[in-house]
Amino acid sequence: MSANLTPQYHAAVDKLRRARTIEEKEAALLEMHALIPKHKATEKLQADIKKRLSRLKDEAKKKKPAKGFDPFAVEREGAGQIVLAGYPNSGKSALVGSLTRAKVKVTEYPYATALPVSGMMPYKDTYVQLVDTPPATVEAIPPGLTGTYKAADALLIVVDLSTPECLDQLEGIMRLLEEREVIDLSEEGEIAASQPFIIAATKIDLPESENNLQVLRELWPQLAFKPVSSRGAGLDELRKELFDILGVIRIYGKATGRDPDKERPFILREGSTVLDFAGTVHKDFPKKLKSAQVWGSSRFDGQAVAHDYVLEDGDVVELQV
Repeated sequence: MSANLTPQYHAAVDKLRRARTIEEKEAALLEMHALIPKHKATEKLQADIKKRLSRLKDEAKKKKPAKGFDPFAVEREGAGQIVLAGYPNSGKSALVGSLTRAKVKVTEYPYATALPVSGMMPYKDTYVQLVDTPPATVEAIPPGLTGTYKAADALLIVVDLSTPECLDQLEGIMRLLEEREVIDLSEEGEIAASQPFIIAATKIDLPESENNLQVLRELWPQLAFKPVSSRGAGLDELRKELFDILGVIRIYGKATGRDPDKERPFILREGSTVLDFAGTVHKDFPKKLKSAQVWGSSRFDGQAVAHDYVLEDGDVVELQV
């Protein structure tokens, strides 16, 4: 029997995918539950939504103000935060070191990274925060690391292509992340993963890596692998993927009679409107906003647009308040 899920339901699923706070996730799940067709074919999905709502409520009750210093908490910076996850010696630290200027420990022995290390990856005229983390396996994960994964905007899962154990690494880290409810690999595919993720297949420049990549692609055809080397191969493509997965856009402000400020873009979520931008500039602007002009995605430069006009990456906006 077909589930016959509506476009409105899929839109609510997309909201859940982009939700970051408990409140945003709860609102998206409630909307999904209201929109899902109620019949036998969707019973499992309905139960899954209710289970997730229950877990969110429990999580909200347990959430208390932090007492003291949390060594695994990483303050978010830049356009978004992407946390790396992987087995020992999978190449996480080398990758962060190549993409950022962070002082990471790159060694031939495992467990050199004991606590998260943050670095800023330049991308166009903004920065994306990458966080190197201690290695995690199905058998052992440092206390507090799951919270670091869940607090991120996205994950970069790292697998070492040069080792015969690359398949074990992939299966192990995916199983761990699913068991900890960080990602969702359910066959139904209707419930969005708690965290969006990219899989970086590292050390593509080493012997046997190409053959191992082929094996991973054959055994996990539902996953997309990004072959890279910390020495340079595939890094430019990975930078773009890391920015794109954040689901954000860069918007530039412009004062009347002046050139736009192209050095420091405002970072907004995809789908944001002129009114959203106004609120980012100043909390009082949305209620004071009289009109706005847009350069970029508009039909012509400087076009006057409505308050609910949806902005696109690279737009220049002039507000009149």
